[in-house]
Amino acid sequence: MNNKWLYVELSTVGYKDAWNLQTHLVSARHENRVAADVVLMMEHPAVFTLGRRGGLNDLTVSQKILKESGIPVIQVERGGRITFHGPGQLIMYPVVDLRALNIAVTDYVENLEEVMIRTADNWGIKAERNPMNAGVWVGGNKLGSIGIAIRHGISFHGLALNVNLSLKPFRWINPCGLQGIGVTSMERELSSRVPMSQVRTTIKGHFEAVFGVELVTTDSMSLT
Repeated sequence: MNNKWLYVELSTVGYKDAWNLQTHLVSARHENRVAADVVLMMEHPAVFTLGRRGGLNDLTVSQKILKESGIPVIQVERGGRITFHGPGQLIMYPVVDLRALNIAVTDYVENLEEVMIRTADNWGIKAERNPMNAGVWVGGNKLGSIGIAIRHGISFHGLALNVNLSLKPFRWINPCGLQGIGVTSMERELSSRVPMSQVRTTIKGHFEAVFGVELVTTDSMSLT
């Protein structure tokens, strides 16, 4: 196993642009044009995404309100149902050859959860798994989500950790298709904003520790 993975740190990237970059990397990884796994880190502008199981019926507001909000809805191939991404939510998209890593999908998901659990713990937030749904929770409120897709044995999409984002759009949906649950953020749990730069550095370190790899910083242009 190559214990050096490529790491691309981006600021705010439109969802479709990030999606296109991931699908390009999946093909490049499959064809060995990119010889190592890649981790992308970024934030997104406000967007609702639907997973393979759909989720438009999990909207709790009218199409009129949704249209007036200006928040687009995009269907993608990841697992799960509807969720929200927005500024202040930290996204990690590992593009990983699971066969080369020799890891089961369930173990891979647990590792992604562990990365978020350890990151939250650095700020004194006790997050944990919940058998109801993949991701991490603080009590009955979801702090971080996971949704992946696998193509040619290569996993993409990934995790979303709520740091400082507005939670209002989550009230317009049944997050992940679950009714009667809450969504929280690190900011809400701590009653103060959390420096995103510190979270980025912390979560990168925990990712390296959990997966036993070194993330080597590179430029996205070198991968396209």
